Amino acid sequence: MSGTIVLFEQAYDAFLEKHLAGRSGERRARLARGHSYAEKLFLKQVWWPLAGHFEHLHPEYEIWDWNRKSQFLDFAYITPLGRFGLECDGYQSHVKDMDRERFSYALNRDNFLTGSGWRMLHFSFDDVQSRPEVCRMLLQHALGPALLRKDEGSRGSLGRVEKEILHLAWQLGRPVRPKDICEWLQIDYRTARKHLLAMVSKALLDPVSKGRTNRYYAINQGALEQLYR
Repeated sequence: MSGTIVLFEQAYDAFLEKHLAGRSGERRARLARGHSYAEKLFLKQVWWPLAGHFEHLHPEYEIWDWNRKSQFLDFAYITPLGRFGLECDGYQSHVKDMDRERFSYALNRDNFLTGSGWRMLHFSFDDVQSRPEVCRMLLQHALGPALLRKDEGSRGSLGRVEKEILHLAWQLGRPVRPKDICEWLQIDYRTARKHLLAMVSKALLDPVSKGRTNRYYAINQGALEQLYR
């Protein structure tokens, strides 16, 4: 096996052992029987190449629906920038064999979780197995700055404000203005511009000229890939 595969296998075994050791009862039993080939393949072919670690990732994560009925997500990724539910869905169990009641429940569950602050992401097992590059692209696009790399500190750790500004720029999908930062962080214009200029000096943002002054700032091309992939 290559060094990358060996590293993944070692990290994966430690990841699973850690979560098994920290659980008891049905939560432990669910992890032992529910985490199977599809879930491991998702980690190996999609998650690991992007993140390079399993921090903030929780397998077979217990949640409750609107009736306080216990359910389990394949994975939950919980960071200061958001909570994400990740599901690897097989065609047979999630589509072909699903009746109308189960179909309705699946939609309602995702709607309930979305209303509760979760962002739900679904990947087909076929894509995970045969087109993992598509899954990686979509996962990185959806998670953006929340997909923190374990080695980000070696590139210069980001402060809370810098993460918030990157998150806002990613959410807006356009260059940000000092005015946007003022409203988002509830700070004055001079402080907002100071933060933006500091991020320009770190090559996290690029100034965008509109007229004679730079009042717009765009995420530097490759910055998210460099710092968060």
